[in-house]
Amino acid sequence: MTKTTSKFTDADLAEFKEIITAKIAHAQEDLDLLKRAFKNDSDNRTEDTSPTFKTFEAGSETMSKEANVQLAIRQEKFIRDLNNALLRIKNGTYGICRVTGKLIQKERLKLVPHATLSIEAKKSQK
Repeated sequence: MTKTTSKFTDADLAEFKEIITAKIAHAQEDLDLLKRAFKNDSDNRTEDTSPTFKTFEAGSETMSKEANVQLAIRQEKFIRDLNNALLRIKNGTYGICRVTGKLIQKERLKLVPHATLSIEAKKSQK
């Protein structure tokens, strides 16, 4: 692994921190919404309709809950990755590719602020 001597400026890091903090807030809102949807046992039931329809509804509801659980798991991982990026900013390792040791492109980090791999390293993984 090649060591790098270059790092982002304090101004760049402040900008990344702002981007990450905003993404965490938005992701947390989405996660809360998913959790509420999962826990919601609204009264949209079909107790007074045919047994066949109830079976379809139960199957659909189960699939929907499973999909929400998967989305929530992904969202929790995303939030964890973003929090880890904040830790890297704090400890001075943010933006350094964990494979090449080189600085990750600023444009990439603006789009994927929790990235730990440069495009070069990401492509070599395929």
